Amino acid sequence: MRLHLLAAATALTLALAGCVSSGGVHPDGTPIDPSSLKADRSLANLSAAAWPTADWWTGLGDAQLDTLVTEALRNNPGLGVADARARAAQAETGIADAARGPSVNGGAAVAGARPPAALLGDKAHFAVAKYGYASFKWDLDLWGGKRAAWEAAVGQARAAEVDARAARIELSGNVARAYAQLGYAFTQQDLAAGELKRADQSRELTRQRVAAGIDNQIQLKQSDAEVASAEQDTALARRAVDAARSSLSVLLGKGPDRGLEIARPQPLQPAALAVPTNLPLELLGHRADLVAARWRVEAASKDIEAAKTEFLPNISIGAMAGVISMGGGNPLSLAGRFYQFGPSLSLPIFDGGKLRANLSGKDAQYDLAVAQYNQTLVGALNQVADELSALQSVQEQLTAQQRAQDAAQQAWQLALQRYQAGIGSYLEALVVRQQLLAANRGMAALQAQQVDLSVQLIQALGGGFQPQAEVPMPSPTSHSSRS
Repeated sequence: MRLHLLAAATALTLALAGCVSSGGVHPDGTPIDPSSLKADRSLANLSAAAWPTADWWTGLGDAQLDTLVTEALRNNPGLGVADARARAAQAETGIADAARGPSVNGGAAVAGARPPAALLGDKAHFAVAKYGYASFKWDLDLWGGKRAAWEAAVGQARAAEVDARAARIELSGNVARAYAQLGYAFTQQDLAAGELKRADQSRELTRQRVAAGIDNQIQLKQSDAEVASAEQDTALARRAVDAARSSLSVLLGKGPDRGLEIARPQPLQPAALAVPTNLPLELLGHRADLVAARWRVEAASKDIEAAKTEFLPNISIGAMAGVISMGGGNPLSLAGRFYQFGPSLSLPIFDGGKLRANLSGKDAQYDLAVAQYNQTLVGALNQVADELSALQSVQEQLTAQQRAQDAAQQAWQLALQRYQAGIGSYLEALVVRQQLLAANRGMAALQAQQVDLSVQLIQALGGGFQPQAEVPMPSPTSHSSRS
């Protein structure tokens, strides 16, 4: 008897020793600590500000823009894609949650068969079997693998939900930028019309001077070239207005005629040059892409936990009961009953490396999620710093351009005074007028750039995103130390 027990124990020991092991398989990714990303010098000398509000576009000061953003958020078809992905991820959560509980199934069938005569001889004949059954099965999930799989699905669902909200934030920013571009296009159109008028007047005066023998054909041909160039700029300006209207129609989810109904925008007020305090850390909760990336890291972490439990023994409880009758009997008479009940144990011993390969894949997905999170974090912080630097540069350029515009305006007034006093010619005044139009064009371009950069800064700061649920911080050591 002892020999039998010893042999059994030895066999069990050898079997367990030969079981599939997860040893040596682990992820390598480490999330970046936000406090390690230095930005004090890049964000120095800036006023403290609050985070953008959910309706940040109202601060730009145009009621028509408010209406357009609301319309886009209601009708843009691209939002349906993000919403569908979020619903699909939520459905996967339901599937993973259902797998944690017991399952009950039932069935019934009628089958006819005739066994071979070589086996039963004269007793072999065709017979009909009718049966019905019900089964029960419950995986006890001793090591929490199914729970971890459910938590991974929850993390992916929350990431998809945040992606859907990020799509709305991006859409509102794109509408504001397209609207600002439409306003700039109208300004370009006005300036192009002013330059065409100036060029026509200059050509007419030059023609008169050539007829009087004061100028020659060279000056007249130069004037013709200026008119042609001004006409080209006028056509380009009209096209820019049409393109901006078309862009807004697409963002609103409407046909091209919707863009034609949009009135000329009012001058927008750019955002103040300021950022919230403690930017690197707080940015984690105010950027939708960062929040989604953090959820994906957490989900990948849970996937690893679920994969590791597949290496361990598992116990499930199963039961089955049914009735059967042969020939013309009624199975509901319960004459032929069968049932079974009991626990079952499973233990992977040899699978050709399938479980280790699966775990390696989960580790790689975790490393990918961490790398994407790190990339998003570094990019987000540098984006804020870059937008601030660009805004500072534009502000300096605006100051210099304002002086140039003022000087050109004064030169134009002096040229008109000289002409009215009979000292200078109107043709000379028109040359000065060209310089003023160029200065106005430069000012309009810088003002449009300032508004656009302000919107981009708001988007870089999260666009008014506020997380609805606490997101776990990725842990640099949550899995790297596991064997």
